[in-house]
Amino acid sequence: MRGATRNDSSRRFNLPQTEADGDWLDDRELIDGEPAPLRTSVTIERPRTIISRNKSPDVPFDRSINSYRGCEHGCIYCFARPTHAFHDLSPGLDFETRLFAKPDAADLLRAELAKPHYVCQPMALGTNTDPYQPIEREWRVTRGVVEVLAECDHPLFITTKSDRVLRDLDLLAPMAAKGLAAVAVSITSLVPRIAMTIEPRAPHPERRLTAVRRLTDAGVPVYVNMAPVIPAITDSEVEAIVERAAAAGARGVSFIPVRLPHEVAPLFRAWLDEHFPDRAGKVMSIIRSLRGGDKDNDPNFFSRMRGQGAWADLLRTRFLIARRRFAIDRNGEKMQLRTDLFHPPRGDQGELF
Repeated sequence: MRGATRNDSSRRFNLPQTEADGDWLDDRELIDGEPAPLRTSVTIERPRTIISRNKSPDVPFDRSINSYRGCEHGCIYCFARPTHAFHDLSPGLDFETRLFAKPDAADLLRAELAKPHYVCQPMALGTNTDPYQPIEREWRVTRGVVEVLAECDHPLFITTKSDRVLRDLDLLAPMAAKGLAAVAVSITSLVPRIAMTIEPRAPHPERRLTAVRRLTDAGVPVYVNMAPVIPAITDSEVEAIVERAAAAGARGVSFIPVRLPHEVAPLFRAWLDEHFPDRAGKVMSIIRSLRGGDKDNDPNFFSRMRGQGAWADLLRTRFLIARRRFAIDRNGEKMQLRTDLFHPPRGDQGELF
């Protein structure tokens, strides 16, 4: 993916330690010990453009906006972790605690949408790091981006694992009524101990399911992604997640087998050894079978999202049966967002750039 041009600022903000984004307090007795406190620093980034273009044939969008670099949710499997190496930072702890925010995103977007030859297609938010991670509470960069898209009747598709998306229902519901907005909520596990181990500072899965229901009730099309599915750890929950997604009103459920590109693989292996030493070998054996039999990751288009081999075939079959059983059969269904309502931003803001 070709990213926006960067021009980083050295301004940095240290944020006080806060409670995890999830409601994990009631589940602490399930954990041996407390996680070490983390302090988040945020560096202002001043890019010259904000829309990233994508030409990958197995990704259903050609443009995206990422409000932040790095992500406080701390998901061990996050395929975006290696991007922090471009800043000479660790894809491990630095990715979770040394973040970059783009406060000019809304103004940059307004300028790009005002260009005479701009052609409208759905904008994807949350393709690299979560647009509603905890720092969005104060920085509100994503909010500004959604405000501009709403003003211009520009379609958008949001991917998040945070119920903070509900804060922007005042914008998303009217957009959805015009066929301009949809949301995908990522739910990897319904078991609190597993979820808080995999995604230590993401919202509790019950909060995410509540968000699915509230978005649905407000008229926003919602999809649930079980992304990723981790063999021998979360795959036993396929049917339960499909059932709960259906009960919450989701229109579709999809999945992606765990991906381990570049530095993610050794981080994931170390995480397995610490949290699941009894099955670490089994997990990695199945992952290698998914990726051709002799490697941790498959970077090839299409197969990277689906996996290959008997285990991948079984997983697809289970999802298909569960979708039909709970009346969320996505076979042949494609999400459609309108592009014919788009109009450039009003006023002359774009002429300033």
